[in-house]
Amino acid sequence: MKTTSNIMDMFEEGKVLKICAPMVRYSKLAFRSLVRKYDCDMCFTPMIVAADFMQSVKARDSEFTTNESDRPLIVQFAASDAQTLADAACVVAPFSDGVDLNCGCPQRWAMCEGYGACLINKPELVKDMVRQVRNQIENPNYTASIKIRIHKDLRRTVDLCQKAETAGVSWITVHGRTADERHQPVHYDAIKAIKDSVSVPVIANGDIKYLRDVELTQNLTGVDGVMAARGLLANPAMFAGYDDTPLECVWDWVDIAMEQGTPFTCFHHHLIYMLEKVSSQPERKVFNSLASTSAVIDYLHNTYGSVGT
Repeated sequence: MKTTSNIMDMFEEGKVLKICAPMVRYSKLAFRSLVRKYDCDMCFTPMIVAADFMQSVKARDSEFTTNESDRPLIVQFAASDAQTLADAACVVAPFSDGVDLNCGCPQRWAMCEGYGACLINKPELVKDMVRQVRNQIENPNYTASIKIRIHKDLRRTVDLCQKAETAGVSWITVHGRTADERHQPVHYDAIKAIKDSVSVPVIANGDIKYLRDVELTQNLTGVDGVMAARGLLANPAMFAGYDDTPLECVWDWVDIAMEQGTPFTCFHHHLIYMLEKVSSQPERKVFNSLASTSAVIDYLHNTYGSVGT
């Protein structure tokens, strides 16, 4: 099994880490395999509900798939109590490099269950959850991180991060928006204030669409890493410096999806995202209506050709 001896060493090298965000339905093994070919340093699984994961073998098999080259890998969990999170972490620890606690999901169902962004208002619970994972995983190099949104009153966010740091959090990812904000501008000043208030690495998340945004964000905030979600969906080769999805990347996706048996809907949806910026509206209308893998591959050959042709 391929393992990274200590994922924290990646932060010591002085470069800004480029990270694939946890994305429900999308940051699964096949897509992680694709972005790793294009200079992505670390990948997160989609958010997994820890309680469901522990109760059901079916949930474990469908929610968590990996392979030997899928490293460094962080498994993100939604949880509302420390023991369930620690139990889930123990299950995935042999196959991953760390777990991350979702403290940022703003969806109503998650908040109602005590998951996601409501946890930013429960700093003592977050502290306990981080500590329990730390205490119950035998591997001292296994990481326990959190991904948060910010409060309107930034002092509360700083307090949360400092409490998590005392519990032994490995790093903190900050989505620079409040739980109520969706497409509003990212609060870079808030991310910088958090970075300045803790000594653990901080990763910035929000509005990373091009490689140049990585450097821009680092310059504005001083962060140790930058995480992208929608930007990578639209262009999985973004971290390698491409402004639009190159044809080579499209065919790499076809190869990986075929090799891994990716379901058609997922295979098709990723291509819809990848081709959106490089195709016209009539082309998109035709492509989006295709209903089989063979039809999609024929369309790609006929419209774009193969690499090098």
